[in-house]
Amino acid sequence: MTGELTPNEIGGEPTPTGSDLALRVTGLTRRFGALVAVDGLDLEVRRGEILGFLGPNGAGKTTTLRMLCGLLRPDGGRIEIGGVPLRSDRRRSLRTIGVAPQEIVIWETLTCREQLEFVGRAYGLPRARARQRAAELLTAFGLEEKARSLGRTLSGGMQRRLNIALGLPHEPAILFLDEPQAGLDPQSRLLVRDYVRSLRGHTTVILTTHDMEEAEKLADRVCIIDHGRSLVMDTVAGIKRRIGEGDLYEIDLEPGVLAGRLPRLWGPERGVVAFAAHGNTLSFASAGGPALLAEVLHEMNGLGLRPVGLRMREVTLEDVFIRLTGRRLRE
Repeated sequence: MTGELTPNEIGGEPTPTGSDLALRVTGLTRRFGALVAVDGLDLEVRRGEILGFLGPNGAGKTTTLRMLCGLLRPDGGRIEIGGVPLRSDRRRSLRTIGVAPQEIVIWETLTCREQLEFVGRAYGLPRARARQRAAELLTAFGLEEKARSLGRTLSGGMQRRLNIALGLPHEPAILFLDEPQAGLDPQSRLLVRDYVRSLRGHTTVILTTHDMEEAEKLADRVCIIDHGRSLVMDTVAGIKRRIGEGDLYEIDLEPGVLAGRLPRLWGPERGVVAFAAHGNTLSFASAGGPALLAEVLHEMNGLGLRPVGLRMREVTLEDVFIRLTGRRLRE
C-alpha cells in the first residue's frame, strides 16, 4: 500500500554547493552474495545539520553507516567527507568522524573517565585537553558521579550514555549515532536529545532511529530508505506536505466490508488525498475538515457501510513512511 507517492515526486530543497556539504555519497552499493543491501544510494548532508536516517528493518541503514564510517568497504560508489574522497585520504577523513554504534562498546575494566581520556588521546588530543573533554562529557551525559566507576558496574542506561559520549572526545565534524535512544529511560532520553540538539550548527549528526517522534523532534531533515535506496529526503514539514495539508481521518468498519471498492469512492477532486484501505480501516488525509467528513459518512451510510470507530489526528512522519514503504518502521 504505497499510494501515489514516488521518489521522483519527493525531495525539493535546493541542492547545496560543495562547500556547504559535510558528506556526499554517490552511487553507494554493497552486496552480500545475491543480496543487494545498499543499491546505488545518493546522499548529501549539510554541515551542522541533524539528519534522521530512517528505514524498516533490513532497509540498509546500518550497512550504509558502516561504509560511511570506514568499517565496511563498498562494492561501488563514492564517499566524500568534507569534500575529500574517503578512499584518497582515509586516515584524515576518519579522524573527523565520531561513531556511537547501536551495540554498546565500552571497556568493562576501565573507569568512565579513563575511557573518555583514552579515546581523546587515541585521536591525538594533548593530555590536558583529553582530560578536559572527558570532564565536559561526563557532566553533559550525567556521569560525573560515575567518573571513577568501572564500565562493568554501570547500569544499562549509563552504559548507553557512555557509549554515545565515547564518540565525542575529539569533537568530530560528523557524528554517526545508530539508535542512540535504545534502552534509555525517559530522563536519559531527554538528556541525550538535548545534547544532540546542542550540536546543531557546528557538528553534523546522522542518526538512525526507530522512534518517529524522536526523528520529528530532532532532525532538520529526514532521509527515508528502503531496499537500499533513498525514497525521500526533505524537512519533516516538507515530507508531510507530500500527502496533503490538513488532518488524517481513520474510519473503522465492520470486518470484511471493504471488498476493494472503497479506494475508488473519493479522490483529489473532493479534496481527499492519501486514500488507503487496510484491513477494515479506511484512512485519508484532507483539509476539508468536519464538512467533508460528514459528507463521507453520509455516502458510506448510503452504501450500507456502518462505521464502528472514527479517529482524527494530525498527519505524522510515520504516516508518510507507511505510504512510501507499505510498512511500519520496525517491520
